Amino acid sequence: MSDAKFGVAGSSESFFEEGKKHTHEAPGWLAEKGVDAYEYQCGHGITAGEASLRKVAEEAKKHGILMSLHAPYFISLSSVELEKRLNSIGYIKKSLWAAECLGADTVVVHTGSAGKISRAEAMDFASDTLYKLLEDIGDINIRIGLETMGKLNQLGTLDEVLTLCKLDKRLYPVVDFGHLNCRGRSLSGVFDDIGETPTGGVFISVDDYRAVFDKVATRLGDEYARTMHCHFSKIEYTKQGEKRHVRFMDEGFEPPFEPLMEAIIKENLSPRIISESAGTQTEDAAAMKKYYLERKAQI
Repeated sequence: MSDAKFGVAGSSESFFEEGKKHTHEAPGWLAEKGVDAYEYQCGHGITAGEASLRKVAEEAKKHGILMSLHAPYFISLSSVELEKRLNSIGYIKKSLWAAECLGADTVVVHTGSAGKISRAEAMDFASDTLYKLLEDIGDINIRIGLETMGKLNQLGTLDEVLTLCKLDKRLYPVVDFGHLNCRGRSLSGVFDDIGETPTGGVFISVDDYRAVFDKVATRLGDEYARTMHCHFSKIEYTKQGEKRHVRFMDEGFEPPFEPLMEAIIKENLSPRIISESAGTQTEDAAAMKKYYLERKAQI
């Protein structure tokens, strides 16, 4: 069984403070820091050309850095407007092209909003959009990762993501533990209109984290849970859910990462954990990896 891998979303403040300027420098720099993976950020759109993307891929391969890509934030699978849903298909297809250029194995996608319609209606729209996308792209070697979300009006509870992933083997859950913790803390047990707790959990203990992996395994299969692509950061929340990402050094924020590491070790899992800390993602990813390796050696 291989080890868990630890990576970063985008480039941290220290990357630039140490004089780095170009994304293709990131893989070598991350390898020096002991980090395993890099999630290329395209939240505001894909602007890089093929040559630039393939340069990053070349460096990642050279330094053994695993690549993924975060698709644009403006994708909405559940929009009430057909044009926006069809445009979203185009954005995902372009993201898959960019991911192929990068040598990435996963494209992370936000599913959209459920703010103005019922969650059941939003799920119907999202399912239809995904069916259209999957018919269009055929067989691919890149995972389409559907992310759990942190704001209450967003589509993306754990149950919603797993239900959408059941549509096709090309769809995979991307569990963001910070997001799910925000939902749980904000709702405090309130039930939504599809009869599910829209949380996935509040994360305090090892068992809280294990319950997520167990649920993924039950709904989709053991391999989905064992090799899951995950996001982790501590996040400030309000009664609406996620407010802002913070850093490990910032005190008084949740969730703790140590019980997650313990759960991964005890269940003998090999996920990829991407740090989305606010500016210190490299340092925080390295801290998780250090804790994980030290505890694994003790057990």
